[in-house]
Amino acid sequence: MSLRIAPADLADQQVRDLIAFHQRSMVAGSPPGLSFALDISGLQAENVTVWAVHVAERVAAIGAMKRLDSMRGEIKSMRTHPDFLRQGIATALLEAIIEQARADGLAVVSLETGSGPAFEPALALYRNRGFVNGPAFADYVLTDFNQCLHLALG
Repeated sequence: MSLRIAPADLADQQVRDLIAFHQRSMVAGSPPGLSFALDISGLQAENVTVWAVHVAERVAAIGAMKRLDSMRGEIKSMRTHPDFLRQGIATALLEAIIEQARADGLAVVSLETGSGPAFEPALALYRNRGFVNGPAFADYVLTDFNQCLHLALG
């Protein structure tokens, strides 16, 4: 399987559909007020870079990094299309985002995610890559549901 990871075209309908699917899934799987998935306008912000993974002509996954400051980035909107699960696509995308964070001179990448069965595959991906649970960052507040993970890039 040949993957192409490149900056996403946010006007591409496949990209938009996967973003919408991600948002619906996060809202459905999170307590009220505890889903922080960015919508299309949030992903269009100047400090956000969005990537798409293409397999042939299909968008297989999306992921983004929000630049928080000169030393820290936040991984956002990681989602693999259901047709492409468990094929290593999310791992490849995560590696590309981490490589870009390093190239940008960031010291840490962090993320906020939920808890429970729906979040276990993502948590396994991040923990297998070396992310560890830690304190809240940015505007997040830890709850019984959400958690923050961090990866030092040193």
